Formats: sequence, structure tokens, C-alpha cells
Amino acid sequence: MLRPALVLVSVAALGLGAWWMAQLPPEEQFSAEEKVLVRSLWIGNLAALARDPSNRVADDDEAAQLGRRLFFDRRLSANGGVSCATCHKPERYFTDGLPTGQGLRTGERNTMGLVGAARSPWQFWDGRKDSQWSQALSPLESTVEHGANRMELVRLLSEDMAYRTAYQAVFGELPPVGDPERFPPQASPLGNEEQRTAWEGMSTADQHAVNQAFANLGKALAAYQRKLEPGPAPFDEFAGAMLAGEDARALLSGAAQAGLKLFIGKASCVHCHNGPLLSNNEFHNTGVLPAVGQLPGLGRAQGVREAIEDPFNCLGAYSDDHNGCAELRYAKSGDDVIGAWRAPSLRNVTETAPYMHAGQITTLREVLEHYNRADLALVGHNEAKPLSLTRAELRMLEAFLNTLTGPLSADPRWLTPPN
Repeated sequence: MLRPALVLVSVAALGLGAWWMAQLPPEEQFSAEEKVLVRSLWIGNLAALARDPSNRVADDDEAAQLGRRLFFDRRLSANGGVSCATCHKPERYFTDGLPTGQGLRTGERNTMGLVGAARSPWQFWDGRKDSQWSQALSPLESTVEHGANRMELVRLLSEDMAYRTAYQAVFGELPPVGDPERFPPQASPLGNEEQRTAWEGMSTADQHAVNQAFANLGKALAAYQRKLEPGPAPFDEFAGAMLAGEDARALLSGAAQAGLKLFIGKASCVHCHNGPLLSNNEFHNTGVLPAVGQLPGLGRAQGVREAIEDPFNCLGAYSDDHNGCAELRYAKSGDDVIGAWRAPSLRNVTETAPYMHAGQITTLREVLEHYNRADLALVGHNEAKPLSLTRAELRMLEAFLNTLTGPLSADPRWLTPPN
């Protein structure tokens, strides 16, 4: 039995809920229903990564090796200074620590992390891409990010002998881009006026050949990114021990345990952040204000239209299998997704600030305060409702979020540039 003075000190330091959690015997800390929810979040409940039928080389190690080289290569940009790793830094859990990405110019969206991203059916904050390989293509031709064009990228694959050998081992022959009559030095349907004109002057068959090689470049990048999986965090050690019937109280602070109960209970965080990745990969409008100088975005309402129209989507000519594609076939649009953005994974959340789709919120505490208030949305329907948490409860919830960071479950060779 604690003396009254020590009780007062403990309560002041932890908050009443956290102190009370620390006093309960293990069997009384979480109810049977709460343990079901904890199990659903535990990384031990993470299923094997599903195959991607639209990318036949998704799990090919040679394709991943090629993708790794491409990922760190700055030649995949107009100025030779931007690589995929410029914004997706391995040492920052494949984010960049900036409010919005910085390639050739400053973008409008926060850089989403790549750890576990292969498990999402949608890519980007608005879900405008339905696979990792199609997502990988978009930044390459963006004038804000890499600023390259598909013709010069395919030419790089052909003229660099190491790339040519690796590409052909995985995908077969490249188009004969050494013929300038058929294949201009630079060409793309998304480029500047000169590049678009050059593209339009090519035959349909040659355009298709370049598009196929360009899509294959994206498929190699996706094969590499599928290697980037999350590893167990302190929460997972606690959850695994508790679910095994062990006394796990020493593995998390009383505040973090109380925060976990709030996460799965009163705070309703599991409504959007569920499953072992702590994300349902769906789209939600939670009243997040636009960044300074930006207009409110349409979010998913625009993203779903772009995904359906994308020539590199699951149903397009460059997909390796059209038999699935259920997510794209039944993608939902309408007023209820106006201003909605994808719920990010909370794995490693302490290391991936700033937060929200345009990096509008700097700290976890500010994120929690936003949801506690449930600000009105400027566009669309705001799903968030005021949580009415006390200051102590907010601290406990933050303490739990701090337990979600752990090392990656990836061979170290995938986290560094090739020699």
C-alpha cells in the first residue's frame, strides 16, 4: 500500500488514470473486448504482404535490386540533383521532415512515408494512384519533383550498361531508343510543348513501347519499396506479452497504458487508425485547415477521378493482370469524400513530423488538440467530433503514441544506396 504522500506525487506525475492503471493487477487492466482490439493493432497480427497481380515482378529480388539503384539515382531528374531518396530519406523512415516535399521546387503535399505503403490499395494523400508502381511514375515527370520525361528515362535505362543488363534480365528487351528518327531525345505526353510535340510525332506502337518500359521502371521501384516493412515497437512488446497472459506492466509506462485504453475507447482513434499498421487506408475529412497560401483541396473527390482516368492503373494496358482491380472497379466518389484525405499509418509517428496532408501541424500534441476540438471543415463533411478529453488524458494519449516507433523490419542493405 502506497503512503498518501507518495500517492499524491504519483497522481500528479502520471495523471489519475495512468496512476490507477499502474495499480491494477494484470488481469484487470484490459477487458476481454479491449484485448480483442489490442490484438488487432499488434504487429504480430500483421498478415504476409499480399501479392500485387498488376506487377508480375513485385516480389522478384532482381527487380528489387534494380529498383534500389533507381531509387537512389539522381540522374532520374531534370537537373541531376533529385532522387526518390531526396524526399524519402531512409534515416527518417522514408519521409523528409518538411511540411511539404522539396524537389525541383516546393510541392503542396507532405511527403508520405514508404514503410508499409505496399499494403495500401491507394497511394498519395488523395489516392490518385492505385498501385505503388503507378505512384512511382508520377513524381518522375512532375515539374515540381523530378522534372524528367519518360523518353529520357527510358534512354537512361538503355544507355547505362548496368541498367540495361539488369532491366533486360527482369523485363526483356528495351525499345530501340538509339534510333532518333523514331525516338526523339526527349518526349512525353505530360512534358512541355516541345516534348509533347515530339511525343505526338511518334507512332502509336513506339509510344506504347516507351510507355511499357516506363511502367517497368515503376514496377522495379515498387519491388524495392515492398521491402520496407515496419518492425515491432515497444507497444508490440507490451501487447504480445499481455496477450500471452504475462505480466506486461513493466513494458509500458502507466501513462502509455492509459493512453492505449483511450486510443481504443473514449478517443475512438481506432475508427480510422486500426489494424497492425494503425490505418484503415480510407479517406476522411477531419476539418484540417489548408496550409497558409493554399486553397482547400478536394482531396479524395478529385483523387478518385484521376485514379480512374490514369493510363497506368490496374485496368490499363500496362497492368500485368486485370482480373482483380476490385478497389478501382468499385472506387467510391461523391460529396462525402470532398476534402477527405487518406489516414496515414501511425507506425513510427514520432519520427514523421510534421503532420497532415500539407504538413500544417507541427507536433503530436497539436494534432491531438485539433481532434479534441474537432474544428469545422471548410469543404465537405467533417467526420471528426469533439473528444472532450482532459489535459491529462491528452498527455496519456500522446504517451501511447510515443510507443509506436520501432526499427524497420528490413534487411539493412535495402536502407542504403548501392555501391
